[in-house]
Amino acid sequence: MTSVRTEGRRAFRDRREAGRVVARFLAGYRGRDDVLVLGLARGGVPVGWEVAAALAAPLDVCLVRKLGVPQWPELAMGAVATGGGVVLNEDLLRNLDIGAETVDAAITRETAELHRREQAYRGGRDTPDVAGKTVILIDDGLATGASMVAAVRSVRHGGPARIVVAVPVGPASVCRQLREECDEVVCASMPADFSAVGAFYDDFHQVGDDEVRELLATPTEQRVSGKP
Repeated sequence: MTSVRTEGRRAFRDRREAGRVVARFLAGYRGRDDVLVLGLARGGVPVGWEVAAALAAPLDVCLVRKLGVPQWPELAMGAVATGGGVVLNEDLLRNLDIGAETVDAAITRETAELHRREQAYRGGRDTPDVAGKTVILIDDGLATGASMVAAVRSVRHGGPARIVVAVPVGPASVCRQLREECDEVVCASMPADFSAVGAFYDDFHQVGDDEVRELLATPTEQRVSGKP
């Protein structure tokens, strides 16, 4: 289990550039027929497209929803993934005195959104078969790591041979924790002054459903140009 970082990079222009940077660290996986790239929806999909294109690998989507603290929705008290996998930050719940009723309501709400996105992004298409494959999970960055842990555990149920977590930016402490969940962690930048993922992007616009659908419909295994 390894962690990789670059020195000196302070910001990415946008998620597409970030994906090209991350892809450089994953070059050893290029051209293998057992590799599947999964971008966490929604922000991880543009990053994932660039990684998949560089590796000549298929791209699909991994659906995970953060469970936000009611008064601070950007702060994750946990996450839920497709298939019902739930990860909770028990220390945070205890420190903020958040009760089971609040947690259950958040799980119900975000699970409904997962189902909506499943239909929006896949329609009637089956979820990808990960059995025996090397699955590379991509997001646009790590904050608490809850969403990525939920994603890893959800994918693990499918019996992959190897799970790699790869992100452009995140705190070193979270990357260390993720090493206990997967086989390899690649993080292009681990700044000591990490505050929030968006602080390390010039363009951190909210990715919409249409952008996700367009990227998923654009072939990655035979890249023709730098953009879809």
